[in-house]
Amino acid sequence: MDFELSEEQRAFAETARDFAQAEFAPHAAQWDAEAIFPREAIAKAGELGFCGLYAPERIGGLGLPRLDSALVFEEMAAVDPSTTAFITIHNMATWMLGTWATDAVAQQWGEDLTSGRKLASYCLTEPGAGSDAGSLKTRAELQGAEYVINGGKAFISGAGSTDVLVLMARTGGAGASGISAFAVPADAPGISYGKKEHKMGWNSQPTRTISFDNVRIPAQNLLGKEGEGFRIAMKGLDGGRINIATCSVGAAQGALDAARRYLHERQQFGKPLASFQALQFKLADMATELVAARQMVRLAASKLDASHADASTYCAMAKRFATDAGFNVCNDALQLHGGYGYLGEFPLERLVRDARVHQILEGTNEIMRVIVARKLLEGDSDIR
Repeated sequence: MDFELSEEQRAFAETARDFAQAEFAPHAAQWDAEAIFPREAIAKAGELGFCGLYAPERIGGLGLPRLDSALVFEEMAAVDPSTTAFITIHNMATWMLGTWATDAVAQQWGEDLTSGRKLASYCLTEPGAGSDAGSLKTRAELQGAEYVINGGKAFISGAGSTDVLVLMARTGGAGASGISAFAVPADAPGISYGKKEHKMGWNSQPTRTISFDNVRIPAQNLLGKEGEGFRIAMKGLDGGRINIATCSVGAAQGALDAARRYLHERQQFGKPLASFQALQFKLADMATELVAARQMVRLAASKLDASHADASTYCAMAKRFATDAGFNVCNDALQLHGGYGYLGEFPLERLVRDARVHQILEGTNEIMRVIVARKLLEGDSDIR
């Protein structure tokens, strides 16, 4: 086992760090406060390849391993978890389209998506189908050379501001086997968007419901084959769970760095806070949890890159652990700042709010425990 990064990997991470400091850091607080979706900054990320990191080369993606992609996401999330998280969702949807789309659809959308000129949303969750995604009701009926889509989606990141919807809809009977995946133009007639949700965090990306009323798309917009949609969605989520876990690691690193600086700068009782052993111990525990989370995420990414039989389980474990640990580190860093941590002039309160949702999306952490426990109880697991 080699835990050291290669020179190329370090270069990717350094490029991402410099980009985030130049393009995200001066504006992240404003984007959060004013709920601004920074398409220009995301497009600049696309110019560096960050909008198609692991998308296939046939659509202009870099085709990087998930591990290398995680290094990029972590550095950006240390500055702005909300905007970075949207970029990871866009990467997931773009990878799905690039992997399963017909040549015509891949040619139509691929390079615009990997370049960041156009953006994609991932559309699985419905008002009545959250953790039980296999019960979704949005339906796509094949009529001649077109599919006609009716139904609705909820909690869709980027909805109303993106260009392509990677949509899961029912083409067959009940259950996961009746679900198919589609690439849908976001401005197709019959699509309408709900109000922009007012959220605790993730304010630099819009979240809306989407309604589909007799939306017609060409049959060639089917991704893969009919009935493969749920499998495609879950394969997307394996990477998505690593992505969100990485955003938690990045947010925690940003919070830890801020806390380290503050403990040296702030004085109480005639001494810097850094001289108090209780606070030293707290900082040590934060760093230990963060390193453990980072290594678990990178292990899961390497398992996914290697197509390991238990890769999905490792992704679930990493998502559960890293999002819990990441939120705790951010929250502890806020506590170390005292009252100042609660003020908007410091990044801590924003990092805490942005990191909290990571324990819910891409499958709640309770569902991650279900996935892991189910695999362990099968009896043939090689989880160790």
